[in-house]
Amino acid sequence: MKLSKSLFRLYRNTIFMLPAETAHSVSLASAEFLYKSWLKNMFIADRQSMPNKLMGLSFPNKLGLAAGFDKNGDYLNFDNNIGLGFIELGTVTPKAQYGNSKPRIFRSIKDTAIINHLGFNNKGVQHLKNNLQLIERNQPIGINIGKNSSTTIELAHEDYQYCMKEIFSLADYITLNISSPNTSRLRELHSDNYLDTFLHEIKKTHAELTKKYKKRVPLVLKISPDIQDNDLEILCRQMLNYEIDGVIATNTTIDKNLLIDKSYLNNKGGVSGKPLFKKSNILIKNIKNLVKDNIVIVGAGGITSKESAVEKLSLGADLLQLYTGLVYFGLDLIKEITRETK
Repeated sequence: MKLSKSLFRLYRNTIFMLPAETAHSVSLASAEFLYKSWLKNMFIADRQSMPNKLMGLSFPNKLGLAAGFDKNGDYLNFDNNIGLGFIELGTVTPKAQYGNSKPRIFRSIKDTAIINHLGFNNKGVQHLKNNLQLIERNQPIGINIGKNSSTTIELAHEDYQYCMKEIFSLADYITLNISSPNTSRLRELHSDNYLDTFLHEIKKTHAELTKKYKKRVPLVLKISPDIQDNDLEILCRQMLNYEIDGVIATNTTIDKNLLIDKSYLNNKGGVSGKPLFKKSNILIKNIKNLVKDNIVIVGAGGITSKESAVEKLSLGADLLQLYTGLVYFGLDLIKEITRETK
């Protein structure tokens, strides 16, 4: 283990010489090449099996990959074989889009954090659909969907409905991302002004697709850590009203004051990693108090150790997701958490 961690630190120090977005692409392209090659068996991780039945799905263990890590399903041979209990791909939109201008990802190493201002850059839902048809999965795969930047907030539901129709037959669950801080006005979907209409339209399409495919696909909401208490109460009430299956707490935060490194204070985008940990934990605890055991809670934000994973579970999370922790600590973090977290 110590040798493995030392090698990863050497690799990380080298790859961190590249711009963050380039480093991410290079790392995953290299990993996917290895996991598709004849060398694959040397790298496949032994999955720690602690089966969980939630939302009608069987999860081999409680730790999953957060959306954003593999937006387009381009690295599924890698994702599928690193010991996780589930994978979430996306965020994808109906049409491919470039996202916000570069540079748009920054590492705050002092904070063990990432600041991203990507803006739902992706190759479109059809590209992801094509990739999903080629993979034999060995754990649930969720699809995280959003709206194109050119779509107004009033018509946002149409983009989500389009994506649902495209990937319904291939998704184990579908996440409605209404919380990215990098798409203009998206977080307004949290508010009572839009949420009721949005969920009404989504559930209508969900019922139609369930009937068409004779398959029930759970619906999950990914929410913001910056939501106000009043809006959180409304949100939880609406999730219960519309029988939403799960909630991911949380997406990134726009609160840059959480950063030790003040050179990023004026950067646009959301903060993930350690600075998000306590803020997302507060949301988990509050949501649990509001929804009890009626909605599955997926804890995300700042998981960088076994202890941080256990804390989220103790506050009410049923499942966990990580992303930034993998960037800073590598695949050994998956082993550490899944071996010890029950």
